[in-house]
Amino acid sequence: MTESLIFAGTPANAATTLEYLVKSGFDISLVITRPDAPVGRKRVLTPSAVAVTAERLGLQVHKTNAIDDTCLTIIAETGCKTAVVVAFGALLKQPALQALSNGWFNLHYSLLPKYRGAAPVQHALLNGDRETGVTLFKIDKGLDTGDLVGSVPTQIQPGENSARLLSRLTELGCTLLNQELPGVLLESHRLIPQDEAKGVSLAPKLNREQARIDWTRSAPEIERQVLAMNPEPGAWTTLGGEAFKIHEARELARGEAGAPGLVAFTDGRIIVATGEGAVELLQVQPAGKQPMPATDWARGVALPARFDA
Repeated sequence: MTESLIFAGTPANAATTLEYLVKSGFDISLVITRPDAPVGRKRVLTPSAVAVTAERLGLQVHKTNAIDDTCLTIIAETGCKTAVVVAFGALLKQPALQALSNGWFNLHYSLLPKYRGAAPVQHALLNGDRETGVTLFKIDKGLDTGDLVGSVPTQIQPGENSARLLSRLTELGCTLLNQELPGVLLESHRLIPQDEAKGVSLAPKLNREQARIDWTRSAPEIERQVLAMNPEPGAWTTLGGEAFKIHEARELARGEAGAPGLVAFTDGRIIVATGEGAVELLQVQPAGKQPMPATDWARGVALPARFDA
């Protein structure tokens, strides 16, 4: 590749994309990522996955929470015309958008204009969608409203959680970039306005309270919630007033009758009654413990029990 570019991103999926681009022969002049952040119970300052990967690859790294004046100066020094963005974690303001003559191109994990926002993968699973995909588009001043370069659709697999779907979409995104980025760098690409007649929807970041399970909801809804919230922010409930995480659960074709939240050991399985039907718990994490198979947890508790409302 003759034209160099800038890469902006922060989490693990962005790091995977960055490494793919480098190994595919794209010349990355600068990597922009978020500053080191506290991680874990001890709140140890830890560099982002993109920072770690970029430094291992010997790339220039600039850490910032926003594309400010200092960052704009560094961008200008590269002489680049184009940037690729994958989950950088901050909106680009007008001075940043004007800094590159060819523009900033974002890899988004939905088929736009559906699920504009920070959590498209989770919302697709939460809503029970059967199809999603990845989209490459040119960033403008709106929230994921820019013109499209290309997209790749894919079917959502049964039992696929956010982590697995994100990983698969990252692979598709790498393929899409490999196909479209050469034309983008040469400025020979076509831009197509988003077809808002197909339906615009938003996918804001989900918080911990939204991950709390309401056992009066139906079994399919609860299964989708567990899939969508795994691994972050993590589906949870309470048992005896203490937080109880549910990492994996599945709807039962024939649910057990009982009050919502009632937990029973039935035919070697851990079954929880819901407002409509029941779910089987597969992987759980009681307060203060490591994740474990639900059957292992059940050996140490008196069943039947009931999750708190």
